[in-house]
Amino acid sequence: MLDLHTRLATLKRPPLLARAARFGVDDYRRAVHLRRILQCEALPRHGNAIMQLMDIEAELDALRKDGAASYRPGRHVEVLIAILGEAHLLRATAPQAV
Repeated sequence: MLDLHTRLATLKRPPLLARAARFGVDDYRRAVHLRRILQCEALPRHGNAIMQLMDIEAELDALRKDGAASYRPGRHVEVLIAILGEAHLLRATAPQAV
């Protein structure tokens, strides 16, 4: 099983989705966006949040690839933004090696 950092590093999506997510990450607000996406009251830790988000994103990507009528690009971008935002927060709160 891949660790979290490897999974994040190997996440490859179409350039348009990736670019849209990168534009939106500066406006990511954990308390608002993560709570809405995960539909939870208590926010999980960054690592757990990323794992949950990646599971949701994998389902969305499968819908995209299948051409499903229920696929919503806006929702996909929203989840990708949350993944990027949580990854930034995880790196910012990680202990620094000396």
